[in-house]
Amino acid sequence: MKILAIGDLVGSAGVKKLKSELTKIREQEKIDFVIVNGENAGEGMGITKKNFDDILEENVDVITMGNHTWGKKDIFKFIEHPKLLRPANYAKGVPGKGYNIYDCMNKKIAVINLIGRVDVNVLSENPFLIAKDIIEEIKDKADMIIIDFHAEATAEKIALGYYLDGKVTAIFGTHTHVQTADETILEHGTAYITDIGMTGPKKSVIGMDVSVSIKRFETTLPERYRIAQGETILNGVVFDVDNNTNKVKNIKRIRL
Repeated sequence: MKILAIGDLVGSAGVKKLKSELTKIREQEKIDFVIVNGENAGEGMGITKKNFDDILEENVDVITMGNHTWGKKDIFKFIEHPKLLRPANYAKGVPGKGYNIYDCMNKKIAVINLIGRVDVNVLSENPFLIAKDIIEEIKDKADMIIIDFHAEATAEKIALGYYLDGKVTAIFGTHTHVQTADETILEHGTAYITDIGMTGPKKSVIGMDVSVSIKRFETTLPERYRIAQGETILNGVVFDVDNNTNKVKNIKRIRL
Protein backbone atom coordinates (compact mmCIF):
# COMPACT_ATOMS: atom_id res chain seq x y z
CA MET A 1 0.00 0.00 0.00
CA LYS A 2 1.16 3.52 -0.76
CA ILE A 3 0.11 6.48 1.38
CA LEU A 4 0.63 10.03 0.12
CA ALA A 5 0.85 13.01 2.51
CA ILE A 6 0.75 16.48 0.94
CA GLY A 7 2.09 19.51 2.79
CA ASP A 8 0.20 22.61 3.84
CA LEU A 9 -1.96 24.00 1.05
CA VAL A 10 -1.42 27.78 1.01
CA GLY A 11 -4.39 29.72 -0.33
CA SER A 12 -6.42 29.02 -3.43
CA ALA A 13 -3.13 28.69 -5.33
CA GLY A 14 -2.26 25.67 -3.21
CA VAL A 15 -5.68 24.12 -3.76
CA LYS A 16 -5.37 24.63 -7.53
CA LYS A 17 -1.93 23.03 -7.52
CA LEU A 18 -3.32 20.02 -5.68
CA LYS A 19 -6.13 19.69 -8.22
CA SER A 20 -3.73 19.94 -11.16
CA GLU A 21 -1.17 17.42 -9.87
CA LEU A 22 -2.92 14.83 -7.69
CA THR A 23 -4.27 12.60 -10.46
CA LYS A 24 -0.82 12.41 -12.06
CA ILE A 25 0.84 11.58 -8.73
CA ARG A 26 -1.74 8.88 -8.00
CA GLU A 27 -1.03 7.23 -11.34
CA GLN A 28 2.75 7.53 -11.27
CA GLU A 29 3.21 6.48 -7.64
CA LYS A 30 0.24 4.06 -7.49
CA ILE A 31 -1.21 5.86 -4.48
CA ASP A 32 -3.95 4.18 -2.42
CA PHE A 33 -4.59 6.69 0.39
CA VAL A 34 -4.17 10.49 0.52
CA ILE A 35 -3.74 12.86 3.47
CA VAL A 36 -3.66 16.63 2.87
CA ASN A 37 -2.97 19.39 5.38
CA GLY A 38 -5.49 22.16 4.65
CA GLU A 39 -5.13 24.61 7.54
CA ASN A 40 -3.75 27.40 5.32
CA ALA A 41 -6.10 26.82 2.38
CA GLY A 42 -8.32 29.78 3.28
CA GLU A 43 -5.97 32.42 1.86
CA GLY A 44 -3.29 31.54 4.37
CA MET A 45 -5.37 31.14 7.50
CA GLY A 46 -8.03 28.50 8.11
CA ILE A 47 -10.22 26.70 5.59
CA THR A 48 -13.49 27.72 3.94
CA LYS A 49 -16.37 25.52 2.85
CA LYS A 50 -15.34 26.08 -0.77
CA ASN A 51 -11.74 25.06 -0.02
CA PHE A 52 -12.98 21.97 1.78
CA ASP A 53 -15.31 20.95 -1.05
CA ASP A 54 -12.64 21.58 -3.69
CA ILE A 55 -10.19 19.30 -1.84
CA LEU A 56 -12.80 16.57 -1.33
CA GLU A 57 -13.56 16.63 -5.08
CA GLU A 58 -10.10 15.10 -5.56
CA ASN A 59 -11.10 12.03 -3.50
CA VAL A 60 -8.72 12.96 -0.70
CA ASP A 61 -9.14 10.57 2.24
CA VAL A 62 -8.20 12.88 5.13
CA ILE A 63 -7.75 16.63 5.61
CA THR A 64 -5.68 17.61 8.64
CA MET A 65 -5.47 21.02 10.29
CA GLY A 66 -3.23 22.95 12.72
CA ASN A 67 -2.83 26.26 14.50
CA HIS A 68 -5.19 28.05 12.09
CA THR A 69 -8.02 25.54 12.51
CA TRP A 70 -10.46 28.23 13.64
CA GLY A 71 -9.19 30.89 11.21
CA LYS A 72 -12.40 30.84 9.16
CA LYS A 73 -15.86 30.70 10.73
CA ASP A 74 -16.97 28.48 7.86
CA ILE A 75 -15.33 25.52 9.57
CA PHE A 76 -18.12 25.19 12.10
CA LYS A 77 -20.39 24.13 9.21
CA PHE A 78 -18.32 21.02 8.49
CA ILE A 79 -16.04 20.47 11.50
CA GLU A 80 -17.71 17.12 12.25
CA HIS A 81 -17.09 15.70 8.77
CA PRO A 82 -15.36 12.32 9.17
CA LYS A 83 -12.60 13.26 6.71
CA LEU A 84 -11.63 16.40 8.63
CA LEU A 85 -9.28 16.26 11.62
CA ARG A 86 -8.18 19.05 13.95
CA PRO A 87 -5.34 18.65 16.48
CA ALA A 88 -6.24 15.96 19.02
CA ASN A 89 -4.47 17.84 21.81
CA TYR A 90 -6.57 20.99 21.52
CA ALA A 91 -8.35 21.88 24.75
CA LYS A 92 -11.00 19.39 25.80
CA GLY A 93 -14.53 20.15 24.67
CA VAL A 94 -13.76 21.85 21.35
CA PRO A 95 -15.73 20.53 18.35
CA GLY A 96 -14.35 18.11 15.80
CA LYS A 97 -12.20 14.99 15.92
CA GLY A 98 -8.48 14.69 16.54
CA TYR A 99 -8.22 11.24 15.00
CA ASN A 100 -10.26 8.76 13.02
CA ILE A 101 -9.93 5.29 11.53
CA TYR A 102 -10.46 4.77 7.80
CA ASP A 103 -10.94 1.69 5.63
CA CYS A 104 -8.63 1.18 2.66
CA MET A 105 -7.76 -2.04 0.82
CA ASN A 106 -8.99 -4.22 3.68
CA LYS A 107 -6.82 -2.27 6.12
CA LYS A 108 -7.78 0.00 9.00
CA ILE A 109 -5.74 3.20 8.82
CA ALA A 110 -5.80 5.49 11.85
CA VAL A 111 -4.79 9.10 11.26
CA ILE A 112 -3.98 11.35 14.23
CA ASN A 113 -3.54 15.13 14.00
CA LEU A 114 -1.38 16.75 16.72
CA ILE A 115 -0.09 20.28 17.32
CA GLY A 116 3.19 21.25 18.95
CA ARG A 117 3.55 23.48 22.00
CA VAL A 118 7.02 24.98 21.41
CA ASP A 119 6.68 28.47 19.84
CA VAL A 120 3.09 27.80 18.78
CA ASN A 121 0.66 30.32 20.20
CA VAL A 122 -2.23 27.90 20.71
CA LEU A 123 -3.67 26.58 23.96
CA SER A 124 -3.13 22.83 23.82
CA GLU A 125 -2.41 19.79 25.92
CA ASN A 126 0.82 17.78 25.87
CA PRO A 127 1.04 16.14 22.40
CA PHE A 128 3.31 13.35 23.69
CA LEU A 129 0.88 12.24 26.38
CA ILE A 130 -2.22 12.68 24.22
CA ALA A 131 -0.61 10.62 21.45
CA LYS A 132 0.30 7.91 23.93
CA ASP A 133 -3.29 7.74 25.25
CA ILE A 134 -4.84 7.63 21.75
CA ILE A 135 -2.44 4.92 20.57
CA GLU A 136 -3.25 2.81 23.63
CA GLU A 137 -6.95 3.22 22.87
CA ILE A 138 -6.78 2.30 19.17
CA LYS A 139 -3.80 -0.06 18.88
CA ASP A 140 -6.06 -3.11 18.57
CA LYS A 141 -8.48 -1.36 16.20
CA ALA A 142 -6.07 -0.15 13.51
CA ASP A 143 -3.56 -1.89 11.24
CA MET A 144 -1.60 1.33 10.71
CA ILE A 145 -1.29 4.62 12.59
CA ILE A 146 -0.19 7.80 10.77
CA ILE A 147 0.49 11.08 12.59
CA ASP A 148 0.55 14.63 11.18
CA PHE A 149 2.50 16.60 13.80
CA HIS A 150 1.86 20.29 13.10
CA ALA A 151 4.72 21.88 15.01
CA GLU A 152 7.30 24.67 14.81
CA ALA A 153 10.32 23.25 16.61
CA THR A 154 12.34 20.58 14.84
CA ALA A 155 13.51 19.30 18.24
CA GLU A 156 9.93 18.70 19.35
CA LYS A 157 9.15 16.82 16.15
CA ILE A 158 12.28 14.69 16.28
CA ALA A 159 11.67 13.87 19.94
CA LEU A 160 8.12 12.71 19.16
CA GLY A 161 9.54 10.48 16.43
CA TYR A 162 11.80 8.67 18.87
CA TYR A 163 9.10 8.66 21.57
CA LEU A 164 6.67 6.81 19.30
CA ASP A 165 9.16 4.74 17.30
CA GLY A 166 7.73 1.24 16.90
CA LYS A 167 4.28 2.32 18.14
CA VAL A 168 3.07 4.01 14.95
CA THR A 169 3.54 3.44 11.23
CA ALA A 170 4.66 6.94 10.27
CA ILE A 171 5.05 10.49 11.56
CA PHE A 172 5.32 13.47 9.25
CA GLY A 173 5.73 17.09 10.27
CA THR A 174 3.84 20.08 8.88
CA HIS A 175 3.62 23.83 9.68
CA THR A 176 7.08 25.20 8.82
CA HIS A 177 6.38 24.95 5.06
CA VAL A 178 9.98 23.98 4.20
CA GLN A 179 10.57 20.38 3.17
CA THR A 180 13.34 18.72 5.15
CA ALA A 181 15.78 16.14 3.78
CA ASP A 182 15.77 13.86 6.83
CA GLU A 183 13.27 11.21 5.74
CA THR A 184 14.16 7.96 7.46
CA ILE A 185 12.89 4.75 8.96
CA LEU A 186 13.74 4.75 12.65
CA GLU A 187 15.29 1.86 14.57
CA HIS A 188 12.00 0.24 15.55
CA GLY A 189 10.29 0.69 12.19
CA THR A 190 8.47 4.03 12.30
CA ALA A 191 8.89 6.17 9.17
CA TYR A 192 9.71 9.79 9.97
CA ILE A 193 10.30 13.19 8.31
CA THR A 194 10.51 16.53 10.15
CA ASP A 195 8.49 18.53 7.60
CA ILE A 196 6.95 17.61 4.26
CA GLY A 197 6.87 21.21 3.00
CA MET A 198 4.06 23.31 1.52
CA THR A 199 1.92 23.42 -1.59
CA GLY A 200 1.58 26.98 -2.87
CA PRO A 201 3.52 29.88 -4.43
CA LYS A 202 7.15 29.02 -5.26
CA LYS A 203 8.64 32.54 -5.09
CA SER A 204 7.47 33.37 -1.61
CA VAL A 205 8.33 33.40 2.06
CA ILE A 206 6.57 30.21 3.17
CA GLY A 207 3.71 31.12 0.82
CA MET A 208 3.53 34.84 1.57
CA ASP A 209 4.47 37.79 -0.67
CA VAL A 210 8.24 38.37 -0.55
CA SER A 211 8.20 42.19 -0.32
CA VAL A 212 5.64 42.22 2.48
CA SER A 213 7.58 39.60 4.42
CA ILE A 214 10.86 41.51 4.07
CA LYS A 215 9.20 44.75 5.17
CA ARG A 216 7.90 43.07 8.33
CA PHE A 217 11.36 41.80 9.22
CA GLU A 218 13.08 45.06 8.26
CA THR A 219 10.76 47.47 10.09
CA THR A 220 8.95 45.22 12.64
CA LEU A 221 5.75 47.03 11.62
CA PRO A 222 2.61 44.85 11.43
CA GLU A 223 2.33 44.84 7.64
CA ARG A 224 -0.59 42.65 6.56
CA TYR A 225 0.55 39.40 4.96
CA ARG A 226 -0.77 38.45 1.54
CA ILE A 227 -0.40 35.29 -0.54
CA ALA A 228 2.35 35.47 -3.15
CA GLN A 229 1.55 35.23 -6.85
CA GLY A 230 3.10 33.25 -9.70
CA GLU A 231 4.34 29.70 -10.21
CA THR A 232 3.30 27.12 -7.64
CA ILE A 233 4.95 24.05 -6.14
CA LEU A 234 3.67 20.89 -4.48
CA ASN A 235 5.51 19.16 -1.65
CA GLY A 236 4.74 15.87 0.01
CA VAL A 237 5.93 12.39 0.83
CA VAL A 238 4.99 8.83 -0.14
CA PHE A 239 5.06 6.03 2.42
CA ASP A 240 5.38 2.59 0.81
CA VAL A 241 3.86 0.20 3.36
CA ASP A 242 4.42 -3.57 3.37
CA ASN A 243 0.97 -5.18 3.30
CA ASN A 244 2.13 -8.12 5.40
CA THR A 245 3.92 -6.30 8.21
CA ASN A 246 2.06 -2.96 7.99
CA LYS A 247 5.44 -1.24 8.30
CA VAL A 248 6.93 1.32 5.92
CA LYS A 249 9.58 -0.18 3.67
CA ASN A 250 10.41 3.04 1.84
CA ILE A 251 9.77 6.76 2.26
CA LYS A 252 10.09 9.12 -0.70
CA ARG A 253 9.89 12.91 -0.83
CA ILE A 254 7.93 14.59 -3.65
CA ARG A 255 8.50 18.13 -4.94
CA LEU A 256 6.75 19.28 -8.11
